[in-house]
Amino acid sequence: MDELLEILNDIDDSIDYENEKALIDDHLLDSFGIITLVSEIEERFDVEIDAAEMTPENFNSVEALWAMIQRLREN
Repeated sequence: MDELLEILNDIDDSIDYENEKALIDDHLLDSFGIITLVSEIEERFDVEIDAAEMTPENFNSVEALWAMIQRLREN
C-alpha cells in the first residue's frame, strides 16, 4: 500500500490520503488526477482497470483503491 500512497502523493501531496474517505465525492481528485491515478496503478501493479471499476466506491479512499487493486491482481 506504500506504493499506492506514493502514487497518490505524487498526484496531490496536500491531501491526507490515509484519513480521507471521500476523494471522489468531495471532488478532491479532479479528472486529470483520476486519469493519472488509473494509468499509474495499471502500470505499477500490472492490472487493467475497466470502466465498470471506475466507481466512487472504488476510488473514494486509499483502502478502497487498495482493495480494488488486490481483487484485480487475483483475476
